[in-house]
Amino acid sequence: MSENLFSILKSRFPDDLTKTFIQAGNGQTFSYADMLARSAQYANVLTRLGLVPGDRIAVQVQKSTEALMVYLGAIRAGAAFLPLNTAYTPAELSYFLGDAEPGVVVCRSSRLDDIRAIAGSANVETLGDGGEDGSLLALADAAPTAFKEADLNGDDLAAILYTSGTTGRAKGAMLTQGNLSSNAEALATTWEFTPEDHLLHALPIYHTHGLFTATNTILYAGASMIFLPKFDAEETLSLLPQATTMMGVPTFYSRLLNCEGLTRDSVEHIRVFISGSAPLSPEVHKEFEFRTGHAILERYGMTETGMIASNPYDGARRAGTVGFPLPGIEVRIADADSGKVLEQGEIGGIEVQGPNVFKGYWRMPDKTAEEFRKDGFFITGDLGMIDDKGYLNIVGREKDLIISGGFNVYPAEIEVAIDELPGVAESAVIGVPHPDFGEGVMAVVACKPGVNLSEDDVITPLGDVLARFKQPKRVVFVDALPRNAMGKVQKKELRDKCSETFQKPGN
Repeated sequence: MSENLFSILKSRFPDDLTKTFIQAGNGQTFSYADMLARSAQYANVLTRLGLVPGDRIAVQVQKSTEALMVYLGAIRAGAAFLPLNTAYTPAELSYFLGDAEPGVVVCRSSRLDDIRAIAGSANVETLGDGGEDGSLLALADAAPTAFKEADLNGDDLAAILYTSGTTGRAKGAMLTQGNLSSNAEALATTWEFTPEDHLLHALPIYHTHGLFTATNTILYAGASMIFLPKFDAEETLSLLPQATTMMGVPTFYSRLLNCEGLTRDSVEHIRVFISGSAPLSPEVHKEFEFRTGHAILERYGMTETGMIASNPYDGARRAGTVGFPLPGIEVRIADADSGKVLEQGEIGGIEVQGPNVFKGYWRMPDKTAEEFRKDGFFITGDLGMIDDKGYLNIVGREKDLIISGGFNVYPAEIEVAIDELPGVAESAVIGVPHPDFGEGVMAVVACKPGVNLSEDDVITPLGDVLARFKQPKRVVFVDALPRNAMGKVQKKELRDKCSETFQKPGN
């Protein structure tokens, strides 16, 4: 049997293909048979546009059923799928497209001219914001509804996901057919998904959480999704009685807690709530369980590995921990410098090995080598410890990564943009606790002598060069950044001083 990701998922589809795969928020349904036919049409189109297995397809469109079919068509054809955040600006996209050199780029109609200007020799096609029109959709409408999946090996490329680097240069994590299929199997097994499940899906699909963790797991289980274009707390609450499961980022759960209608009766059909992409606060965990009777199941993963660990489905879900390694995955705690494996209870770097671990960084062999130990363990960059019950606890990050609303934000990229602004002498970007986003992005700026800048003077120009989730929510000004004897900016000192900024009214 081919190790093509779609072929593996397809082998798990229900015998009755009239079963609902997607139920839209408006009640419209899309069966497994519909999905097979429509994804085949997109696979045929991509093949006719010249893509062969291993070629890249970059996609920056709004969430829709059609957008999901493009993904499925791409993996059927053996193309490497490159999902791009809809908030990325043309300046950011220029790097991704230049680095990945996709053969096909799919964008919103409103951005066609911008994308053509930076897409090089790629075929540029469009898909409407709701998936209702566009040149790619028109081509698919005329294509055959049958397609034989590309015959692939487990080590063949399935996707490239860009993750920002501490130096400001984004890295393309290469995920294989085997990475994604093994993770789908592990999650479906661990979380006990069955064909009877209905997942409430309000996550974006340009991110590994909504595209791989949610969608691939549902397909592997032969289950169904209630597919919302975006998260809205009241709409989500109204649809929970039709669902059996929900996946979300911590922000989803904190906003649901603001809804008076969130009661035990409103979630009586739900068997499990799952949270990830950012740390879930113990306070939200505790209040959610008090209100609903459900202990949220928190898990841990990253772009390069998919999901690594999960609190148990059956057993204590401990707030502030991410549980145990998934089946087939090894996790260890090691000294960051020497690589020596540490004893249980000691804090060190989290390292992981398993079929979920990515192939390496696209066209960065030296960087790839730096991130792996000689025995094959991947160095995650997170700090953690395994407690006396065997639960993995994440206690910090070795790097300056900020996770805001479930998105990874690296300060270096933002600092470069701020430092280029007129009147700025230097800047430091930090993440501080935020009641809604987990961490809020904050910039600390020192102005040049004789210059006075306002917050708007810094934030407004960044709108042209940085995605909204990367832009600082607040800017504070200082005479000079604190540094140690070696000249390194003391970000911990800044975080300590600014830790309550977003907890105050009006922030």
